[in-house]
Amino acid sequence: MSDSTLSALSGRTVLVTGATSGIGYETARQLAERGATVLLHGRTAEETRAAADSLVATAGVREDQLALYSADFAHLEEVERLAGAVVAEHPHLDVLVNNAGMAAPERHTVTADGNEIAFQVNFLAHYLLTCLLEPALTSDAGGRVGRIGRIVNVSSSLHRTASISWADPNRARRYSRLAAYAQSQLALTVFAADPRVTAVSVHPGICDTALLPLYAHEGVSPVEGAGHVVRLCDPAVEIVNGAYYDREERVDPAPAATEDRTVRRLNKLADLLVGRTA
Repeated sequence: MSDSTLSALSGRTVLVTGATSGIGYETARQLAERGATVLLHGRTAEETRAAADSLVATAGVREDQLALYSADFAHLEEVERLAGAVVAEHPHLDVLVNNAGMAAPERHTVTADGNEIAFQVNFLAHYLLTCLLEPALTSDAGGRVGRIGRIVNVSSSLHRTASISWADPNRARRYSRLAAYAQSQLALTVFAADPRVTAVSVHPGICDTALLPLYAHEGVSPVEGAGHVVRLCDPAVEIVNGAYYDREERVDPAPAATEDRTVRRLNKLADLLVGRTA
């Protein structure tokens, strides 16, 4: 589907996590340019405000199309506050783009919540946020329950190299930054197959962002990568729950990503690590 055949998104409300730079910023820009109301998330209020000002100044986006939110995903209580604010102020959410991400650090790092930092920022925070946004994702503009919003997880081809260390998800005993990052991307891809949500995951290509050193020495522009994300936000593009896209092409993910047993096991682990009860 080319840009010329993509539908207008006026009347649609989309939350983009990690929207202050890279693919997240360009995703927000393209969504807003097509008429969507975009909820911008950034790690800090200052970063989010700067991104919004840039969108208004350079992309012709209207200020009233944007709503600004901040939360540091290394702190789960901030994720909870973010979800509460979104549900209160935007009770009807059409799309959630789980994009915020970080490279695992060279040295093993654990958050105040007790989780390996890349696993928390890249997966657990999005898992918690998605669960807490269920009221907004499952109600229509009139507040009636029944419709299901769409979730787009920005994942990575590196999920194919990963395994989830069930007995040691923090990888405290044997830490590798690449293995920790890949594990977080596999978990995010598995989460798209959760029957409780309507979700897909997408590898947007190797893009010239802060994560580029994990992949290669050069990549395509974030604008191009974001285009693959935005396409999946379009209601005119039909999706199958749990589908995985490599840029525009739907392909099979790693076998573990669609195993019912793995989905159930990951949900149980994630609920434990974020402090949710079944």
